[in-house]
Amino acid sequence: MGSKKNTVEFEDYFPAMMEKLGTEGFMKELTNGFQLLMDREKKVITFESLKKNSALLGLEGMSDDEIKCMLREGDLDGDGALDEMEFCTLMFRLSPALMNNSKELLEEAISTTF
Repeated sequence: MGSKKNTVEFEDYFPAMMEKLGTEGFMKELTNGFQLLMDREKKVITFESLKKNSALLGLEGMSDDEIKCMLREGDLDGDGALDEMEFCTLMFRLSPALMNNSKELLEEAISTTF
């Protein structure tokens, strides 16, 4: 992701990561990303935790409005923060290639989990 004049560009590396790591490894990486960005006390990604940790993802140039927009995009329950499921859902939604293969990926994830 990089910032350019009020737009955030996202380069989709997720399909290559999925191919290299497999479903289980990829989901572990998403979990690790969530844990890097979350507020340690609240166990969710808040505006403050995302702003503070955005440099870890190379997003230090994001404006407050861009950060708020990202949170709103992923905040499915309207609480102003992202829990782990909302974060993972947002990451999948940002990847058109993963969304195109979502049914197969879900089936693979379920079969390796249970």
